[in-house]
Amino acid sequence: MSTLHVLSHSPFGDDRLTSCLRVIGAEDALLLSGDAAYALQPGTAPFNTLGTRGLKLFVLAEDAQARDLQTPDWAKAIDYPAFVELSIRYDKVNSWL
Repeated sequence: MSTLHVLSHSPFGDDRLTSCLRVIGAEDALLLSGDAAYALQPGTAPFNTLGTRGLKLFVLAEDAQARDLQTPDWAKAIDYPAFVELSIRYDKVNSWL
């Protein structure tokens, strides 16, 4: 059963990203939204970790742009309609509140 994990909190404020990465499966994907987009800040531990994981990683384009972050080639920037499409494609959606 595949899961879309949705993370919206900064990876620098708590360890939700670390917890998520511990349970994410091979068929799962991770969507960064809101302050979670800061995980794509080059040179940081979250950036380096995500870049080496080889997981399906998405970021809401609007949130990356609002934080002046470039989307690396190992992630895909998406809009809200694509977010809806992702949530339908996966069996479950898990929001890390």
